[in-house]
Parts: sequence; C-alpha cells; structure tokens
Amino acid sequence: MSLRKRPERKIIKSGDKMSVWILSFFISLGYSLAFSIASTKIGRIYNWDTFFATGSILVIIGLIIRIKSILTLKEQFTYTITKIENHKLIETGLYKFIRHPGYLGQLIIFLGIATSLSNWLSILLMMISVSIGFIYRIRNEENFLKEQMGSKYLDYQKRTKKLIPMIY
Repeated sequence: MSLRKRPERKIIKSGDKMSVWILSFFISLGYSLAFSIASTKIGRIYNWDTFFATGSILVIIGLIIRIKSILTLKEQFTYTITKIENHKLIETGLYKFIRHPGYLGQLIIFLGIATSLSNWLSILLMMISVSIGFIYRIRNEENFLKEQMGSKYLDYQKRTKKLIPMIY
C-alpha cells in the first residue's frame, strides 16, 4: 500500500444499490449498541485481560486478511460495487479459497473489537448488526458479478465458498 494517487480508472457500470450506505449504517449501529451495552454491567465478563488480549489478536488477524485481499485485487479494489475497464475475475491468493476474503477480514476485525469490550452482549449485538450489512452487500455484489461475468463467475462460485473456507 502506498500513499501515491491511484491512476484514473474508467468505470463501466455500477451495481452498488446503496450497499455502501446500508453497510455503513449497520456497522455504525453495531458500534453504538456494542459500546453502549459495554458501558453498563449488563453482559459484562469479568475476565477482562483475557478478552482484551483475544480481541486485539482477532483485530490483527482481521487486518492482515483485509489488507492481503486488497493487495491481491490491486487496481480492481473499489469501495463501491463497480465494473472497471479491463475487469478480471481474481482467483489467486485468498480468493482461491473464498470469494470475499476482504469481508471476512472486516468481520474478524469487528469480532475482535467487540470481544475486547469483554461483554458477551456487545459481541452478540455487534456481530448480528454488521452481519446484516455484509449479507446485503455480498448478495448485491454476487448478483452484479453474475450479471457482468456470467458463467465464469458461476463456475467460480461452484469451486469456492462465500466467506469461510470449506464451510460457507
């Protein structure tokens, strides 16, 4: 990753359907609920050091997965669901095993943040909230990719899992 400006890319088609806004809403909701509950005694887990350390490790693992997936996509990485000029299906790196490693990395980051709060209810509310946002986002992205890439993406779906290798 660098701080230099990325070269201009020609966007061929957008299929975002407000998924950035919807995902942002559910992430914000998850943070609000998790931190609000953590500030009370409801759901508190009293082994704070262990949960904070575990949460910190999860955040680091999630960041590694997220950054690795962005670096694999290179110039094809976008924050919105778009098809750029010369768009290719990436099937290397973590994309060899799952279709959305970047989202998996983000989910692990959110799990780590919530775990570090040492509150089981914070963990539950954070993960339910952000999962709703990611489910919406992934559904839109997969529909868009099927529409744009056709049988090539359908074959890729058959060979790989969505988020969790060998499971889902």
